[in-house]
Amino acid sequence: MIPDFLIRAFLIQALRIRYANACFAMAVVAMTAMMPAPSMPQQAANGSTPSAGTVTFTLDFPQSDPEHYSIAIDASGHGRYECTGKVAEDSEEEAYRTEFQMSAGNRVRVFSLAKQAQYFTGAVDSSNGKLAFTGAKVLSYQDGQRSNSAHYNYSNLAPVQQLTALFQSMAATLEYGRRLAYYHRYQKLALDDELKRMQTQARNNELSEIQSVAPVLQEILEDSSVINVVRARAKELIEMGNSVAAGH
Repeated sequence: MIPDFLIRAFLIQALRIRYANACFAMAVVAMTAMMPAPSMPQQAANGSTPSAGTVTFTLDFPQSDPEHYSIAIDASGHGRYECTGKVAEDSEEEAYRTEFQMSAGNRVRVFSLAKQAQYFTGAVDSSNGKLAFTGAKVLSYQDGQRSNSAHYNYSNLAPVQQLTALFQSMAATLEYGRRLAYYHRYQKLALDDELKRMQTQARNNELSEIQSVAPVLQEILEDSSVINVVRARAKELIEMGNSVAAGH
């Protein structure tokens, strides 16, 4: 027979243990509530995450065609081309816009050159008034921390020179896409000369991002009402674009 005082002592000890466990659990809950929530990407005031960097090249050159254009490339390689000009001599001036995906190699190159150019801070223009005017150019860089723009006619900085050449060769390609779409719809007989010129420039490495106009080239290739030589030129250009985009 267990004495009553031992039973009472046992029950009291059990209650103390249960009370201590409950207090510990409450303390854990309280400490958890006081801990900061897991860090999330900082959000802008509108609730969206801050945009990654974007490099934009703009050219304004009166009496040229187009007189104005801009190309913007973001960190993912998504590109946007906008221009104002005539497609043909007998056409009206109009605004044009298209979007494309830049090749990985040129995407890396654009942002590397922008970094080398210190994201276009400081003096970029050569300030040589004796140089011929080749268009009012602007290179800009923008992200969540920077917003810089540099205006110039000509720059002595090698990274800026390389970026200018790259963007201008891209613009030449995208202008071919604009004209080819117009000719395919309204003047199919003009396609052969246009594609021949495009082939020559592509073979001379004067065009960049040929894959950016692949959709209109594909439409021409698949159009049985277009003569075979034109379709063959379109096919060759598609293959050239695919090869460059793949890094070959």
